Amino acid sequence: MADLEQFRADTRQWLEKNAPPEMRTTPKSQDEICWGGRKADYPAPVMKWLAVMAERGWTAPTWPKEYGGGGLSKAEAKVLAEEMAKLNLRPPLIGFGLSMIGPLLLQEGSDELRKEHLPAIIQGKVRWCQGYSEPGSGSDLASLQTKAVRDGDVYVLNGQKVWTSYADKADWMFILVRTDFQAPKHNGITFLLMDMTSPGVSVKPIKLISGYSPFCETFISDVRVPVKNVVGQVNAGWTMAKALLGHERTMIADAFKERDDRRKIIDLARKHLGEHEGKVADPIARDRITQVEMDQACLDLTLARSRDGMKAGHKPGPETSIFKYYGTELNMRRRELLVSICGPQGLGWEGPGFDADELKMTRDWLRSRGNSIEGGTSEIQLNIIAKRVLGLPD
Repeated sequence: MADLEQFRADTRQWLEKNAPPEMRTTPKSQDEICWGGRKADYPAPVMKWLAVMAERGWTAPTWPKEYGGGGLSKAEAKVLAEEMAKLNLRPPLIGFGLSMIGPLLLQEGSDELRKEHLPAIIQGKVRWCQGYSEPGSGSDLASLQTKAVRDGDVYVLNGQKVWTSYADKADWMFILVRTDFQAPKHNGITFLLMDMTSPGVSVKPIKLISGYSPFCETFISDVRVPVKNVVGQVNAGWTMAKALLGHERTMIADAFKERDDRRKIIDLARKHLGEHEGKVADPIARDRITQVEMDQACLDLTLARSRDGMKAGHKPGPETSIFKYYGTELNMRRRELLVSICGPQGLGWEGPGFDADELKMTRDWLRSRGNSIEGGTSEIQLNIIAKRVLGLPD
């Protein structure tokens, strides 16, 4: 315990000395949220924060030091998170490398792949995207048709992926391909790592109702990927896919929470609905705000327990479908509440007469409508929960 308290004191002192002041504020735009990668151009304080944290391995604090991680224990990582929260510090780095493919490589990847990719993820040098869904293979992912044909020491890939988040900004993709067309659909899939700069890869963003374009179509034409980039076993990619989906669903459940979100909602309610005796004037709004915050607290505690389990070596299981369903449905309720509180001011798109933050809130509300689809629809998650968590009959 004394050692942990000394670690806390040292950590607090180091953070106070090395964290740029700008990193103690909420990002003003997406450009200030650091995903890393070769295509990125972030403000100087963002890059400085990434550099000093990556040097200590604290972008991935519990990953092994041999790959550039922090090598911290679960207890030490918790202390680091607590001290960062006290200083209101942003994460130095986010992304699918840290939350999805990195954990999978630590569990299932060869040592060669770990040494090649984990340090670059930790240092923010490479940004990853996910090549799963296809135009004809969404909820029934195992029916995917992107094919990979062996040619010596490479696979030649042909096909198309869709809803590929941030493919236009990514450097590498982890991709599911079909390597055996004769096997049952779940048994002929292989999990590969593909360099997005490979000849034959092209990307087209998809504009959403919110006006943003985070999703893309990815076209793959005679792309050559080394056989050594297989994660796990050839034709056993479905096992890898399920393992990674567990990480993804946990990430999605926690992805939409904003720092100091409770204060934001209350301030907004006081502005638009008025205040009485120190409280939001509208009792129905107070009730809705309280319910959202209670539900968020329950989700946060459950996710924290799950993360502790993963740090202890437990692989994510079907319970991640609960996280994904509950987290995304909660986010949609929160966005609906924010727009409702603002009334007519919550329905703006652009032009004079609207607060910039409230215009963004409207777009975030529209964007949230996709939460029940991405990463596996809510209906699919409920089926998984019914069958694999509750053990209900078909």
